[in-house]
Amino acid sequence: MRLMGKVCVVAAAALVLAGCGGGDDNTASATSTTKANAQTAGPTVAKQKIGKECTAEDIGVEGGFGVAPTITIPDSCDPPTQLIVKDLEVGSGPAAAVGQPLEMNYTLITWSDKKKLDSSFDRGKPFTLTLGGGQVIQGWDQGLVGVQQGSRRLLIIPPDLGYGAGGRGIQPNETLVFVTDAVKVG
Repeated sequence: MRLMGKVCVVAAAALVLAGCGGGDDNTASATSTTKANAQTAGPTVAKQKIGKECTAEDIGVEGGFGVAPTITIPDSCDPPTQLIVKDLEVGSGPAAAVGQPLEMNYTLITWSDKKKLDSSFDRGKPFTLTLGGGQVIQGWDQGLVGVQQGSRRLLIIPPDLGYGAGGRGIQPNETLVFVTDAVKVG
């Protein structure tokens, strides 16, 4: 009986120390738990449903082809669950087909925090890809089919066609908003 009582006391003390972050290993564990809780809190706030999905018309885009756009995502609607593609300016060049090389300028805004995450405009150099070649997220491979050279296109990409579980600085289940310029098709 006495041995059993000592084991229980030792086990209870170990649990208390683990909960308080008493050792180096436990500090890492406590920090991981805190980070996990912080990550959970962010997306939960972003996922509060309003009851109306946004459309392309709800997204504000300022600036024309060749100029870094200013993108505004409203708070009055939910992120769309399907890929949305809309030409903001239609070019006069050839339309992109699967297998063709493209040179694209783009700006990326993440839906949850409405902040610019990346922009080729800022780097001063278009991004090169082969359409449908799996070099980019599915939302680009699908959403850029038919884009004409000289066009500015809005892409609203749901998580399943973007980064899904997250990665490359993007949170899990993030909706992505791109404004793209087709600099060169073919």
